Amino acid sequence: MGEADESYWLLSETSGIGETRDPKLQRHLPVLEGLRWLAAGWRDFWTHPASSLAYGVGVFVLSVAFVWTLVEFGRDYILFPSLAGFLIVAPFLAIGLYEKSRAIGEGREIGLASMLHVRPRAGEQIFFTGLLLCLLMLLWMRAAVLLWALFFGVTAFPGLDNVIGILIGTPSGWAMLIIGTAIGGLFASFAFSISVFAVPMLLDRRVDALTAMATSMKLVWNNLPPMIAWGAMVLVLFGICVATGLIGMIVIFPLLGHATWHAYRAVARPEA
Repeated sequence: MGEADESYWLLSETSGIGETRDPKLQRHLPVLEGLRWLAAGWRDFWTHPASSLAYGVGVFVLSVAFVWTLVEFGRDYILFPSLAGFLIVAPFLAIGLYEKSRAIGEGREIGLASMLHVRPRAGEQIFFTGLLLCLLMLLWMRAAVLLWALFFGVTAFPGLDNVIGILIGTPSGWAMLIIGTAIGGLFASFAFSISVFAVPMLLDRRVDALTAMATSMKLVWNNLPPMIAWGAMVLVLFGICVATGLIGMIVIFPLLGHATWHAYRAVARPEA
């Protein structure tokens, strides 16, 4: 075979979607299995509820402090992207809730102190994952600022009181909303797929961060219908938090944290 006949697999071969399917990772769960995870999370929430409520209050206070800081220091133009970006780092913030649900499943007692001083089996790898999620959130926020500049130029932010009218009352605003939603959806889908099972996995197993994130993505892809439905449920519940001025975070964040642990057990560890 001459040199002209040689080909590189990367350039000469293609792979289809079917090749990414792995029967070992497919759980064949009902589309609305997320409702069962929420029910299980609700039971965990009411098992010694004081610790979960305190955790939710802590996340609420941090969220309000972050929003106040943005407004106070004139960074309100990134408020909406920051709220959306919160979903990217939320799995890392919920690690104490995962630990409580794991302890309940193992029949152990656990208090707020143990939830705040979790020792993941993956060790420092979980902090590397948190760093990557924070960087992804910063990338999304920068992309949102660039989108604003592309549609409205390098102009001063009109303020929270006027921005809604500009977005829904002008052709440029509608175009930005449509394109921004599409781009934000890509960021959100990627962040959701790499993080939804990665952080619980790092708590539960001795794996490295990149392996956990890659495994999380594979599990989401191989169980797409129930995971899309689960992502929609999370989005709706987070929307309720925003609509209530983040007060709903006190209950909804712990609920979602506990439910995510049960999602992990159902998808990543069905044998457990």
